[in-house]
Amino acid sequence: MKNDRHGQAAVLSDEQLDELLKECNTQYRLLFAITYYSSARISEVLKLQASDIKGNTITFRKANTKTKITRQVIISDKLQKIIDSSDIPKKGYLFLNQTKSNHISRQAVDKYLRKKCDYLGFEGISTHSFRRTGITKMFKSGVPLKTIGKHSGHKDLDNLVKYIEINESEINQAVNIL
Repeated sequence: MKNDRHGQAAVLSDEQLDELLKECNTQYRLLFAITYYSSARISEVLKLQASDIKGNTITFRKANTKTKITRQVIISDKLQKIIDSSDIPKKGYLFLNQTKSNHISRQAVDKYLRKKCDYLGFEGISTHSFRRTGITKMFKSGVPLKTIGKHSGHKDLDNLVKYIEINESEINQAVNIL
């Protein structure tokens, strides 16, 4: 678990995710929902433009991805409901800073998230928790690693596996299968 910004970000339970999203204002709820449902990096989501959401697809531009490869993600029904309930800009960045001159900074997002987690009593949560949570949930639901990697933008499955949280009881169950 993450401790003083060291270690891996905690994976949120379904209940924690729901509680956290309910506690957030509309802009941050959308930001965190896109990060979770697309398994994207926070920096990729912050750079989204209004034109990057078309129909049922979000396009992460190659200039804004770590891998420098454009990635398109299908918008789930749950994410679409959040998008529809948000007042997103018609042009420019989706997540504007207070001066409306640029996108929100990672530092501002981190500060906001830490404040909400402190209020809710959640520990070890960071902006990366949404990505880890989405990837872990897909894996535990039986989605093949290659499919998850395509969705999340991972080129290397070894790196993808590092995102998946496995607990001791799951290891014990696996051993008892043998």
